[in-house]
Amino acid sequence: MNGDVTVIGGGLAGLVAATRLAEAGADVTLYERRPEVGGRVRTETVDGFTLDRGFQVLFTSYPAVASELDAADLDVRRFAPGATICRPGSRSTLSDPLRDPRAAIASLRNPELSFSDKLRTLALRYDLSKRGESDFFVGPDASIREYLRDWGFADDYVTNFVEPFYGGITLDRSLSTSKHVFEYTFRAMSRGAIGVPAEGMRAIPKALADRAREAGATIETGEDVESVRTAGQGRIPFRTGAADAEGATVELADGSTHETDAVVVAATPPEARRLTGVESVPTEGVPNVTGWYTLPAGESFETGKRILLNAADDSPNAVVPMSEVAPEYAPDDRALLAATFLGEEPLDRPAAGLRDDVRDTLAAWYPERDFAGLETLDVHRIRFAQFAQPPGVHADLPNPDDPEGPVVLAGDYTEWSSIQGALESGRTAADAAGEYL
Repeated sequence: MNGDVTVIGGGLAGLVAATRLAEAGADVTLYERRPEVGGRVRTETVDGFTLDRGFQVLFTSYPAVASELDAADLDVRRFAPGATICRPGSRSTLSDPLRDPRAAIASLRNPELSFSDKLRTLALRYDLSKRGESDFFVGPDASIREYLRDWGFADDYVTNFVEPFYGGITLDRSLSTSKHVFEYTFRAMSRGAIGVPAEGMRAIPKALADRAREAGATIETGEDVESVRTAGQGRIPFRTGAADAEGATVELADGSTHETDAVVVAATPPEARRLTGVESVPTEGVPNVTGWYTLPAGESFETGKRILLNAADDSPNAVVPMSEVAPEYAPDDRALLAATFLGEEPLDRPAAGLRDDVRDTLAAWYPERDFAGLETLDVHRIRFAQFAQPPGVHADLPNPDDPEGPVVLAGDYTEWSSIQGALESGRTAADAAGEYL
């Protein structure tokens, strides 16, 4: 493959597209407006603690993770399957007995869910395990709540477990998200684990960027793109080639321009719509607030490496034992907790109020412990953590080749909002861009 390709955006999709094109022989330059690559997958260090940009996890069984990343190199620290359902004075384990047989008896005795719903969960697991990759995100759609009702699950199962658990995955405790997301992620969890790299989620874009550079791609950070113009707009001459590509001009914010055979737009959804004019790029976002907390030195916090789900309230939706799962996330004598808050209201709440909710909730779940020393490390308020995914949205997402001229889209908004969607879209966009070279 010969030719010049410009990639706009250094998130996961852009990095995969740059790598694939460079490995195929193209001359690739990637522009990222931030000082570092990663897009929404970023990590910061605060007082020796590793804080991911909002609570994020890696599903190890995602097909695109296997094809684009080396899980061994990432050194993934895994959560225990399932979760702990919590309410004042009560904590009960719910796990996958097939993947976590040691917790089978505790799960069987879990008082929050009926025995019939536990059997129904296994039946759902078996049904989804038989489906091929192409069987997801197609066909009739419904909300997660409607889907579970059709399966016959009781209200207690939905309220006590699915609402807080999938509230954390879809950032939508109302369960009005597309059932396609539930089906795909439920199957993924039955096939593999969820976890975080020992160095934080930043290890994922770092590994992708290293691979892109090894393939010959040039990555320019701190470079903002002002516009993309194709030959049809009269700015550069028509070119001939394998696909009679016209070429395009990329204008940077400093006024300089770069002439290229093809462009991969892997920017954020609002930027992608602005640069390409494709109206089907979704720009309605779902917010998320993550508070990061620590206990006084020497105070441990152990949950069996399980997420704590709030069955009684939605503030916080869940509490996550980060340093128990990944000890590298905190200094040796400190515990690191992440608490997630959903909806618009927490975006404007003072950090002290969020901390008090976490402190009071933990004290109610663990009446034998004192959480007065809980301290706030940071609060991440993210207004666009995912694009909204109501039923039917995936059928109307843009195709990579929807922009005019030799310009293609790369981003989870061409697939579905997830790391899997982002990685897969990068591969698809590289294939589409290669047609212009």
